[in-house]
Amino acid sequence: MRIFTEKPLKQYAVSHPEAKSALQDWIKKVKESQYEWAVARVEQLLPLVNDNTPETDPNYIELVLLSNLVADYSEEHFALGNPSLIDVIKLRMYEMGLTQASLAKLIGVSPSIVCDYLSGKAEPTLKVGRAISTKLNISPSIVLGV
Repeated sequence: MRIFTEKPLKQYAVSHPEAKSALQDWIKKVKESQYEWAVARVEQLLPLVNDNTPETDPNYIELVLLSNLVADYSEEHFALGNPSLIDVIKLRMYEMGLTQASLAKLIGVSPSIVCDYLSGKAEPTLKVGRAISTKLNISPSIVLGV
């Protein structure tokens, strides 16, 4: 019996506890070479499936199943996590062509305070956090670390 789902298998496993442990065991047992084969097979199937392909088509079913497995494996083994505020500020500085001095002027603090923020020696106050969020267009959740 094949399970067909549009959702990643981890989402399926949340609502089906009996499938959760089986999925976790499978992801742990998969070797990198098997993962690479699945990625290559997905790339082969992509040209064969389009928006008009019926959901009962064997290529469509195989593509959905392998894509879900590849996504779950990738999430388990290659997760990036959430970016730190320091990393996002540095990225925005690069994108906006800002120096530490120009950033300090923009958010209303001294250049030495910006240096402390970027080195992790200090965290911005709520007032400065608001300025960072609005002037650099950084999500408040990243600024607050939540």
